[in-house]
Amino acid sequence: MSNPILQLKNASIFQGDSLVLSNINVEINKGDFVYLIGKTGTGKSSFMKTLYGDLPLTKGEGHIVDFKLNGLKEKEIPFLRRKLGVVFQDFKLLTDRTINDNLLFVLKATGWKDKQEMKTRIEEVLAKVGMSTKGFKFPHELSGGEQQRVAIARALLNNPELILADEPTGNLDPQTSIEVMEVLQDINKNGNTILMATHDYALLLKYPSKTLKCDENQVYEVVQRKG
Repeated sequence: MSNPILQLKNASIFQGDSLVLSNINVEINKGDFVYLIGKTGTGKSSFMKTLYGDLPLTKGEGHIVDFKLNGLKEKEIPFLRRKLGVVFQDFKLLTDRTINDNLLFVLKATGWKDKQEMKTRIEEVLAKVGMSTKGFKFPHELSGGEQQRVAIARALLNNPELILADEPTGNLDPQTSIEVMEVLQDINKNGNTILMATHDYALLLKYPSKTLKCDENQVYEVVQRKG
């Protein structure tokens, strides 16, 4: 019996009073790499925001990393987010501090205390994304691809059960997109579950995987043709 990390049953997602997606039935299991595709405005971001507690799930059922999304309380959201790694399109790095200090900030905010453990953990995640030598730099000294690698490292800090990557290659050129994608693929091979929203169809062809599509208020699985 597989143990779903994410499960939505008959769920509908609203932005204010307007229905964005209706009657969603989705299941993602540990170790999956799943794409979420769809044109701009079809609800990909609303779907992601619901998963990390930014939008409430008011209709249907949802479970994510042992949290119930329907009826999720405000005070539970920080604990939910500790079990998720979120990677944004625009990196969201703090520009006034170095990469090491960006990562340190997250560890302190999520309850880490031991200085040596924090230092070790930062070194580990930067090594995983090929950024070991860049910790002393500031975000503006890095290329877009490097900043996104750091954002992925940040998402890994607390050993998340699920990584939500919202258009992680949206601001990057094709070659850099592939480099960032290789990092995500490696992380997935190490056992991390990833849900990645994207409109970069070239990546889907190069790295085929389970794909969900948002279209006309629905979310459904797309069967990719082989060859």
